[in-house]
Amino acid sequence: MFTKKLGLKPRRKNKQWLFRLGQYAGSMVMCTGMALGLGSCATNSPSSSSSMMPTQPTLKVVTTFLPITQFTKAVAGNRAQVIQLLPTTISPHDYQAKPDDVLTLTQADVLVQNGLGMEEFLEDLVKNAGNSKLKVIDSSQGIQTITSASIEGKDHDHNHDHESKPQTNSKKDHVHGLYNPHIWLDPKRVVQQVQTIRDGLIASDPDGKTLYTANAAIYIEQLKELDAETTQLLLPYANKTFVAFHDFAPYFAQSYNLNATFLVDVPNENPSPEDVKRIVNTVKQTQLKAILTEPQAGERIFATLSKDLAIQVSVFDPLETAPVDGIPPNYYLTTMRQNVKTLLTALTGKSTVLQALSNWYGFTQPWVIIPQRVAIRF
Repeated sequence: MFTKKLGLKPRRKNKQWLFRLGQYAGSMVMCTGMALGLGSCATNSPSSSSSMMPTQPTLKVVTTFLPITQFTKAVAGNRAQVIQLLPTTISPHDYQAKPDDVLTLTQADVLVQNGLGMEEFLEDLVKNAGNSKLKVIDSSQGIQTITSASIEGKDHDHNHDHESKPQTNSKKDHVHGLYNPHIWLDPKRVVQQVQTIRDGLIASDPDGKTLYTANAAIYIEQLKELDAETTQLLLPYANKTFVAFHDFAPYFAQSYNLNATFLVDVPNENPSPEDVKRIVNTVKQTQLKAILTEPQAGERIFATLSKDLAIQVSVFDPLETAPVDGIPPNYYLTTMRQNVKTLLTALTGKSTVLQALSNWYGFTQPWVIIPQRVAIRF
């Protein structure tokens, strides 16, 4: 039909050509079948990695909140069932433990936490679960920390109602402990967290060592790429200051030679007049173009401040929450890259795309966009 439409004459040897094509296709199917057979034999050999991918998860692992879940899943792969204890929409700062959480820990093999007091509700939960087989992985082990006192003494008066109150499980009274816990916002420290999670899973499941080691190596390489990109983009702004809503940024700032100040200690805290005055002075002195609020807190207060100061409000996501369930595997990496773009805008007031091009190509002069006349012919 198509040959007639195109005005072409069919060849007389079409049947012979189709026969030869059929012979060729048949031989290809036979070869493919042989190759698949050989492949399946190789897969079943002792040197194969088929044991690395069990049909059923070997471990039941409970994680606390979003970044710890991301890191653990990256290492565990399909070998472990990873369950997050906190709903993705609730920050550890706001969380109050439930009776069902005790049951979850009773049935778990491993518990992975951030540590440094971020999950202060865990101590009673683990005790009440009474699971003698539960192994706890504290991902903050061995990481260089920043004390809360050093941050507060430098940037923050800390004259708030919660100062003299004991730490409890009430979200109203949640305060940071001896050390600032937000280590997951520094990719360099996350590498250490991933290594600790890897070693903890291997200790609980030695047969999975090859898989855990390989998965951790892949994710660590991605973290190093993120760190290298961030270093390159922020290098021109060494010693610059940015303002965040709560004190989530000291590790990030230290890692990239920046200065971070904040309005409140924790997201659910009300700022004092002294805190507001301090932030206003900081913005004026540093000539910031934007202040950084968070997805779960600070919008209303910073919106008022931005109007008074005639600056913008941008969002830096500390990854303590996420909008919905079903978070993609690269959520941490993607969000951190977006945070860097947001920070660049806050520091410079420039489009992040143009700013990135300036940094990559070493241009120091301002970008000027000149309209061009374009002739269009029809």
